[in-house]
Amino acid sequence: MTSRSPLDDPKIAAFAWARYKRLMRAMVLVTLVVVLLVLGYLYVTGSAPSIHFYIATGLGVGVAMMLTAALMGLVFLSNGTGHDESISDPTDDEWRQDPG
Repeated sequence: MTSRSPLDDPKIAAFAWARYKRLMRAMVLVTLVVVLLVLGYLYVTGSAPSIHFYIATGLGVGVAMMLTAALMGLVFLSNGTGHDESISDPTDDEWRQDPG
């Protein structure tokens, strides 16, 4: 039987989602700075052959960083609220049985 998740409480859920949104806003700023630094580096070194390379690089770095931040933020949200501990493992009894 699965126990209640702490995220079922509206106050805890509101706090957790507010923290997640704050993390995502911070990561948007960090991502913008990193994308600008990468594009600046490409411009200064002259290694970008065309404008399409700048667009692809900016989008690639930005999307990869934001996707990573979103997924890691969800991991932090789940673990930080105790949601992970409320999940039961139906195979847990099978692993604890003595084979002999």
